[in-house]
Amino acid sequence: MYADLLDLLVALDRIPQDPRYHPEGDALYHSLQVFQHARRESRDPALVAAALLHDVGKALRAGDHAVEGADLLEGLVAPRVVWLVRHHLDLLHSPGATRRHLRGTVKLHDLELLRRWDLAGRSPRASVCSPEEAVNYLTLDPAALGPDADEAPHGKDPSSR
Repeated sequence: MYADLLDLLVALDRIPQDPRYHPEGDALYHSLQVFQHARRESRDPALVAAALLHDVGKALRAGDHAVEGADLLEGLVAPRVVWLVRHHLDLLHSPGATRRHLRGTVKLHDLELLRRWDLAGRSPRASVCSPEEAVNYLTLDPAALGPDADEAPHGKDPSSR
């Protein structure tokens, strides 16, 4: 799992982004910033993984990067991570419909956190960890992230400390 995730992440190096929305530069630097925000605020391994991997589809430079990224991660990480990557832009593209459809669910809470971190990860001068350090952090508990991992616990906010 480590090598596959690292390959997907490193492929984002030097992938340009529109400077109007991403003044921080390439997709790897952005992803590492988003990961660091998530790691500071959450102990939920699937949510932190989704933060790091949310833009891996941008390396393909074709189509909808959220869908492409989720397809790349299918069978590699937990279904919850795949779902979060696939839907990480829903609150941008259809906020009202997404909030109505997911009202009161852990999924909506997770998407809100992921959206906040995505927006926060846009500093041109942020200090970030290496891709290797980020993937190593994710793989500390492979059972929590693997394709057979359980969904989020019910009745408890998985991002709480």
